[in-house]
This record gives sequence, C-alpha cells and structure tokens, in this order.
Amino acid sequence: MNSVKIKRVEKVSPRKKAVKPAPKRAYHHGDLREKLIAATEALIRERGVDGFSLREVARRAGVSPAAPAHHFGDARGLLSEVALLGFQEFGDALAAGDALGGSDPAARLYEQGKAYVNFALKNPARFQLMFSNGKCDPAYKNLDEISNRSFRVLEKAIRAAMGLTGSDEMPPDGYGYLMAVWSCVHGFAHLALGGQFDGPAQMRGMKGEISKTILPLMLAHLPEPPAQKTL
Repeated sequence: MNSVKIKRVEKVSPRKKAVKPAPKRAYHHGDLREKLIAATEALIRERGVDGFSLREVARRAGVSPAAPAHHFGDARGLLSEVALLGFQEFGDALAAGDALGGSDPAARLYEQGKAYVNFALKNPARFQLMFSNGKCDPAYKNLDEISNRSFRVLEKAIRAAMGLTGSDEMPPDGYGYLMAVWSCVHGFAHLALGGQFDGPAQMRGMKGEISKTILPLMLAHLPEPPAQKTL
C-alpha cells in the first residue's frame, strides 16, 4: 500500500501593520514662550535676579535646557524679553497716570508716582529685573527705546512744571528736580517691596494697603520745581 505524503501547511500569522510612533509634541509649542516667561518671573520672585538659572526655568516649564534658545537665544535674551514686557506695561501705566493729571503738572507727577509704585507692587519680579544693571541686553529688539519711554513721560511733566517747552534746553536745576522726584518715587517703591513701611504703618495705626495709606502722604510732599521755590 502506497503511503500518501500529507503536505504540512504552516500557519501564517497575519502580517502586523507597522504602528507609527505618535508624534512628539514639539518643544516650541504655542504656549512655551509664555511658560518660560512665567517661570522666569516666579524664579526671580523666589531667588532674586542673581538666583536666575536658565536650566531651572526650563525644568519648571517642562522642557530641555536647550529649548529656550529657539525663542530667546540665551539666558540674557530671556531676561531681556521679560524686562521688555515690563517696560512696555510700565510706560503705559505712567502715560495713563500722566493723562489723569490733566493740565496740572503737580497732579501729573502725583498720578505718575501712584502708577509707578503700584506697578512695582503688582510686578515685583519684573520691576527688580528692569532696574538691575547688566542683566539685560539693551540691543535686544527695541528694549533701549521702550525703557526710555517711561523716562520721557516723567521728563515731560517736569518740563511742564518748570514752564519749559520741548525745545527748551533742560537747565541743571531741572535735571536736579527730575532726579529728586524720580529718586523719591523709586526709593519708595523699593522700600515698599522690602516691607519697610509695615512697621511705621502699624505704629501710626494705619490699616490697609501701603499704596492707599503711606504712598499718598509721600506724594503730597514731592520736591517743588526750582522756579516755584521761595527764596
């Protein structure tokens, strides 16, 4: 009897389709810029400008240390961007305060002073960075021009207080007056940020925010313009 050979049929498993890996989310996703800026401000609030670290900012934003370079170039670029945003808001705040003062130079300086201090209290990290020497690049975008805008707003009010037009040369006394007003308001802002007015306010029984209690008292005693001083 002839034996019949049975051909063995091997079971072929269905061919698996290649699964494409899910595309990785790009590190330069739309909100990364804002996340890096927010992380920078938070870090400065906690550690001060000198405690800034690009690596730490990237870690907080959930990206690699190299990722910020695609938006800001380097650490100084990121700091410059934060300062630029600060000066833009700062200039707008001072201009709005100046407008509130109307045509009265003293009222213009008073309202500018309020806006100056209130900005510092609401944006302590940006304010610290904006006035930190050597931390930012003046050539970054238009940082130098934007930062000078706030100074020009103050200078115009000083000129008006002294009866000077835009074409008149600022006399030495005028610059002295400008620096005195600026120093008073800027110094007050720094003292307020450091909590230095809390004690005096409590001693005088003042309740409420510094900007609504002690600040108006200081602004009421800003230096007078040289032309109005009595000899």
